[in-house]
Amino acid sequence: MERVTILGSGAAGFTAAIYTARAGLEPLLVEGPQPGGQLTTTTEGENFPGFPDGIDGFALMDAMRRQAERFGARFRSGVAVAAAFDGPVRRLELDGGEPIETRALIVATGATAKYLGLPSEQALIGHGVSACATCDGAFYRDVPVAVVGGGDTAMEEALFLTRFASRVHVIHRRDAFRASRIMAERVQRHPKIEIHWNHVVEEVRDPAAKQVTGLALRDVKTGAQSELEVAGYFAAIGHRPNTEPFRGLLEMNPAGYLVADRTRTSVPGVYAAGDVQDPVYRQAVTAAGTGCMAALEAERWLGEQDAGS
Repeated sequence: MERVTILGSGAAGFTAAIYTARAGLEPLLVEGPQPGGQLTTTTEGENFPGFPDGIDGFALMDAMRRQAERFGARFRSGVAVAAAFDGPVRRLELDGGEPIETRALIVATGATAKYLGLPSEQALIGHGVSACATCDGAFYRDVPVAVVGGGDTAMEEALFLTRFASRVHVIHRRDAFRASRIMAERVQRHPKIEIHWNHVVEEVRDPAAKQVTGLALRDVKTGAQSELEVAGYFAAIGHRPNTEPFRGLLEMNPAGYLVADRTRTSVPGVYAAGDVQDPVYRQAVTAAGTGCMAALEAERWLGEQDAGS
């Protein structure tokens, strides 16, 4: 029987592991399908506190992992595929592994950015292709960039990027945005934003050069092909929270994000940290903060349970 199990190995999961390990709880961390989380695809992070010259995302996650391990955290590969919370013991079923029984659980499984799925797009993630303008926008000062999408997220990303880019091209497959009226109007009025209605991206150039140099576009109405020169590409078509194993077990909002009150979920002893409960900020530093909060909540809850037994 584990005292604390943590699902997910991004900034939230590793921070939770550091805090629970230092508290002597010997946490077990299940690393998930992408050890280190989305930050491992970031070649340089400039906005995580304490690194004035920036730090490679993989290096940052590796340092967090080693720090947690130093204090006694244990690690296990696997992905949670099912769970049961019908008693004092939380049970987890992993893909291809023995089930886990734990008293407290911290869910830090994150949210997966949605991309178009183009091979060229996937090949350039972290090399000019991003799903987070707040994270990476400052790398594109005085160069043209593209944002793909038509919802509020795309509008926010485009407006944020105008602080840095020389030109922001918004590419949308329809002739009207899905975004709220006020956000759409701000984008349409902005002098640095150019909208490409009824267009889709056919290819991101240039994987061979390992950098984004432009986009191949297609007009969905006429079929006309065109080229667009950009140095950065931002996918803004949404995120999918990794909460499938907990459907029907934990309260979620309509988009599938876990509903948490100071990281406490709808089930006592189960906590949520990081992007799995945060559809708004999605930053490494905020994820780390909620990882700390979830760890402290779990430690206090276990203490209360032990005192009452």
